[in-house]
Amino acid sequence: MPRPAALTPAVSDPADLEREAALARLFELHYASMLRLAVLLGADDPENVVAEAYYQIYRKWRRLRETEAAEAYLRSTVCNLTRMRIRHLQVARRHEEKPRDELVASAESTALLHDDQRVLIDALQQLPARQREALVLRHWLGLKESEIAAAMGISCGSVKTHTARGLAALTQAMEARR
Repeated sequence: MPRPAALTPAVSDPADLEREAALARLFELHYASMLRLAVLLGADDPENVVAEAYYQIYRKWRRLRETEAAEAYLRSTVCNLTRMRIRHLQVARRHEEKPRDELVASAESTALLHDDQRVLIDALQQLPARQREALVLRHWLGLKESEIAAAMGISCGSVKTHTARGLAALTQAMEARR
């Protein structure tokens, strides 16, 4: 069924078509890494930061000297937007009225949280190296199975096996702790 005319973008200029295609490739290749970058830099809303970065590069595409520099421009834009967002939040928090009855975590709940984290790290260190690597690459770095397989030099099926066995062992260790 053909798309309604109102939903089809009106792009007729070949330069606009080329820009659209280049940005689509840029998005496919780098969205996940830009999102991780925003998270690791401390953005409270990383999806919005990355979306704004893509919007800015879309607006300034014709002024790029080299289209190969788009990834670097995107990366620096994510860094700058995250920095600006953190600064804005710091200023807003300084000027925010603090409610009198703020909830403070008890020392006991904080200690239990740190204890759970320590137990998880200890359990992770007890896993065989391949299982530990697969879990860290998958859940810490957020890599896809194919990327993990390439990084570890194993097949995608082996990645699935190591990940499943590692998760099962971690779950068992955490449940035994409770």
